[in-house]
Amino acid sequence: MSKNHVALWLSVFLACIAIAASGQENLPNRIVSERVIAPIIVYDNYLSRASRIVSPDGKRLALAADVGNIIFLKEIVVIDGQEGKKYTEVDGLTFSLDSQHVAYGARLGNQWFVVVDGKEQKPYDGIGKGTPLFSPDSKRVVYRAMVGNKQIVVVDGEEGKPYDGIGGTPVFSPDSQHVAYGARLGDQWFMVVDGKEDRHYDQIGGDRIFSPDSKRVAYRAMVGNMQVVVVDGKEEKQYDILGDPVFSPNSKQVAYGVESGGKGFVVVDGKEKKQYDDVAPDSLMFSRDGQHLAYVAQVNNKWSVVVGEKDEKQYDDIAPDSLMFSPDGHRLAYVAQVNNKWCVVIDGKEEKLYDSITKGTLIFSPDSQRLAYVAKASNKSFVVLDGKDGKQYVDIAKHSFIFSPDSKRMAYKGITESWSISGRYHEKGGLVVDGKEVQQYGDDDIVTSPIFSPDSQHVAYWVENIKLIGTRAFVVIDGNEGKQYSGIGGNIIFDSPDTLHYLAQKKGISMYLVEEAIK
Repeated sequence: MSKNHVALWLSVFLACIAIAASGQENLPNRIVSERVIAPIIVYDNYLSRASRIVSPDGKRLALAADVGNIIFLKEIVVIDGQEGKKYTEVDGLTFSLDSQHVAYGARLGNQWFVVVDGKEQKPYDGIGKGTPLFSPDSKRVVYRAMVGNKQIVVVDGEEGKPYDGIGGTPVFSPDSQHVAYGARLGDQWFMVVDGKEDRHYDQIGGDRIFSPDSKRVAYRAMVGNMQVVVVDGKEEKQYDILGDPVFSPNSKQVAYGVESGGKGFVVVDGKEKKQYDDVAPDSLMFSRDGQHLAYVAQVNNKWSVVVGEKDEKQYDDIAPDSLMFSPDGHRLAYVAQVNNKWCVVIDGKEEKLYDSITKGTLIFSPDSQRLAYVAKASNKSFVVLDGKDGKQYVDIAKHSFIFSPDSKRMAYKGITESWSISGRYHEKGGLVVDGKEVQQYGDDDIVTSPIFSPDSQHVAYWVENIKLIGTRAFVVIDGNEGKQYSGIGGNIIFDSPDTLHYLAQKKGISMYLVEEAIK
């Protein structure tokens, strides 16, 4: 029997064992159930690549793999352990938001296809980067394709008109019913919405196109040396410089910043507001109820936040991207500079001054009553919660600190040491829950950001030892370590207050769906 035959027989045998290898195990504080979703495949030259992705629901696995040898190398996509067709190259592997569908681009010789759920679409000369894309409801697919020296957009298998260029990636409306993209014929650009061309311009720009209710369209365009915002197909007044238009959450208003004639101001629904020396166009922020608009403006080298028609206190500087309304829309927070120090201003009141406030860290609790952020003083970082400083660290892991759903608890990662050797990043630190370190980790450990259960009673995260890959990875729930695996894939997802799931890998066997019930 040849080596290849042995390998194939072994792969089938092990796959059958793996499929049957699902069961339940009781731990002191939880019940663990396992089910194989991607059984092992054994044959020559099978190399998993970094393109492995986990579905949004955390229950499926897809990856691209190389097969064959150096001379006859091919690529395949493996979805939940099932191999797809062999291609010269694959790219753009993606799941739909509902996790039920998979799409990717594939090349066979000189022809490219989009493959959706294993079915090849029409061949083209090329497929655009960043595509294919699924619609928000997961029922539709869009991608850019090349036909000779022309480009087209394909929606649900239907080809659009060929153009000299397609600008960026096509965009679905929030309700998935509409598709928009920028296109070029010669030196003229225009927006195409549901196959219909809008007015032609010298250039168009901006990423925000559809309103939240999907009924309106707005974008920025160039007319000679002037700029204009087009709303629902109608041009507004031309200005020197414009910011991208912003819709209110209720879709009833559209606003944008303007620089014209040496002055800055905001235009709301076509009406110019108060003029200032300058306006930060990227600072525009509507409250979630759509009742309030806030932005940053400058007068006499001082900056202030404008809420509606009211100017708040002036400061040396204001971080334009720091404006944040609370979930209920009644509170506003931002970061301001006072005499080379920085503070958070909330409801018009200044909190304590610090050396700096870490960008992008302001966060309101779900009930809008609490505020947290990361501050720095004397080269140390710490979380400030309700105006009180937490324990100092070298740094706080970005995007790691979260409120519990009931707003009563908080968790984050504090870094005590960090360094880089030969391009590899190392860190030590501790996981903080309710102000106390519940897990310390070393430079050989990876600790993920924590997640709370829906009822806020449990907190979970996973730990993996990167020096001993294949021997030590486990999920921690309320401080209790779970069963050890050789790796954890994707995120931990709570299905109810007392149940959760994640993907885990065992040594010698591929990925399992692990479901746990907390006792």
